[in-house]
Amino acid sequence: MPTEPPVPGIPLRPGRIGTGRLALFVAATAAPLTAVGGAIPIMYAVSGNVGAAFCFLMLTILLGVFAVGYAAMGRYVPNPGSVHSYIANGLGRAGAVGAAFAALVAYNALQISLYGLIGAIVGEFVGDEISIELDWWIWALLAWAVVGLLGVLQVDLSGTVLVGLLFLELLVLTALVALALDNPAGGRVDAAGLDPANLPVAGLGAVLALATAAFVGVESGPVHRTQVTDPGRTVARAGYLAIAGTGVCYALCAWALTVATGPENTATVAAVAGPQLVADVLARHGGAALGVAAQVLLGTAVLAALLAGHNSVARQFYALGFERVLPAALGRVGVRTGAPVAGSLVQTGLALAVLLGFAAAGRDPLTDMFAWLSGVGAVGVLVLLTLTSVAVVGFFNGRTVTAESRWQRLIAPTLATMGLSVVLVVLLADFGTLLAPGTPTYLRALLPALPVLAALLGLLRGVALRSLRPGVYARIGGGTREPVPTPQPAGAADRVEAQA
Repeated sequence: MPTEPPVPGIPLRPGRIGTGRLALFVAATAAPLTAVGGAIPIMYAVSGNVGAAFCFLMLTILLGVFAVGYAAMGRYVPNPGSVHSYIANGLGRAGAVGAAFAALVAYNALQISLYGLIGAIVGEFVGDEISIELDWWIWALLAWAVVGLLGVLQVDLSGTVLVGLLFLELLVLTALVALALDNPAGGRVDAAGLDPANLPVAGLGAVLALATAAFVGVESGPVHRTQVTDPGRTVARAGYLAIAGTGVCYALCAWALTVATGPENTATVAAVAGPQLVADVLARHGGAALGVAAQVLLGTAVLAALLAGHNSVARQFYALGFERVLPAALGRVGVRTGAPVAGSLVQTGLALAVLLGFAAAGRDPLTDMFAWLSGVGAVGVLVLLTLTSVAVVGFFNGRTVTAESRWQRLIAPTLATMGLSVVLVVLLADFGTLLAPGTPTYLRALLPALPVLAALLGLLRGVALRSLRPGVYARIGGGTREPVPTPQPAGAADRVEAQA
C-alpha cells in the first residue's frame, strides 16, 4: 500500500496525541460552524421541516454505533484513513475499487458545493459592509484560486489553528443557543424542533442529505492511529467523543434557530436570510459586533473546509494513481513539497468546471449548487459507510482469535448496516425534496445516482484489473495484517504534544 502524504494539521511523531486532543482535531475537521451557519439554514429553507434537531440526534446515535466496528477493524487495516482499504480487506478488492470511485464522486461533490456557499457568504458580507456588489461566482472563483494554489504548495492549516478556530466557533455557537433560549419568538421556548413527530413529514430527504453531509469528517480518527498514545483505545474513545459532541452541538443549534424564529416561521426566515441567519439572530440579541464576528468566522470556517476537502480528494487521487487503479501520473508528487500535485490539479480543474457550469446556467449558489452537490455527497457517504459496516462483519467472520468482543465485530456493525441502509433508502426515495420547484425532473434521478454509478464503474474496473493486471489487483487495499502494538515510553500517555 502506498505511503500517503502526511495528514494535515497533525504532528507525525508517534505516541503523542491523547484522547481529548484527537477528539478536538476530529471535531475541528467537521467544521461545526460551516454546518450550523450554512447547511442548517439551507436545510430549513428547502425542506420546510423543523425536525432537524431530532434528526441530528438520531444520526449521532447511528454514527456512534457505526464507529464501534469501524474503530475495531481499524487496528488491522494497513491504511485506516481510506475506506476502500476497509472494504478491500472485508469484501474484496474489486468492491474496494467501486468504493474508491464512489468516494471520489462523493468527496468532490461535497468540496465543490462549498464554493457556492462561500460565494454567497462573502458576496453578502462585502455588499453589506463595504457596499461592493459582485456576483457570487466572482468571490467563489477567488476562493477557488486560493485553494488551488495552496493545494499545489501542500499548505494546510496547522492543528493549532484548526483547534483555535474550533474554540472560536464554539463560543459563537454557545452564544447563539444562549441568546435564542433567552429571547424566544413569541416569548415561549418551543420544543417542536426536538419532537420526533416533526421529522417524518415533507422534506425528510433534504434534511437527511444535509444532516449527513454535516457529519463528514468525524470518521477521520483512525487516520491518526500511529500517532496516538494507545492505538487500541484512544482512536475509539476520541471518535465517540467527537461524534457525540458534534451531534449534540448540531442538534442544540438547529433547535435554537427554531426557538429564535418560531417553528412556524423558521423555513420562511431561513429562505430569506440564508447563511446570514445565525449572524442575524446574534446581531439582534447580542449586538452588531457579534453578528459581524459570526459572519467572519463562518467565512474562515468554509475556506478551511474547502482547503481540507481539496487536499483530501487530492490524496485520494494520489493513492489510486500510486496503486495503478487510475493512471500512474496521479501517483506522482512534487519534488520539493511532496504534495500530490497531479491529484491537486485534477481536483482544481473539476471544481472550476462545475463552478463555471452553475454560474453559466444562472443557478442559485445555495439552493442549487450547495444543496444539490451536498445531496450527491451525502448519498455517496452513506453508501461508503454502509459498505464499510458490511466489510467489518466480513472481515471478522471466521477469525477465531481476536481481542474484539462480539459487540464490536458483529452486533454493532450489523446494527449500523441496517440503520445506514434505512437512511440511504429514505434519502434516495425522497431526494426530490432537496430540489427547488421547477428543477428538471431528470435531475431527481440523475443526481443521487452519480455515486452509485461511479461505484458500479469502479467495480467493473476492479474486475478488469483482476483479470488483466493481477499484480496491480493484488496491491489494492494493502492486504491484511495483524495489529502491532505501539511501544509506549514511560509517561507517554500523559504527554500532549504542542503542534510543531
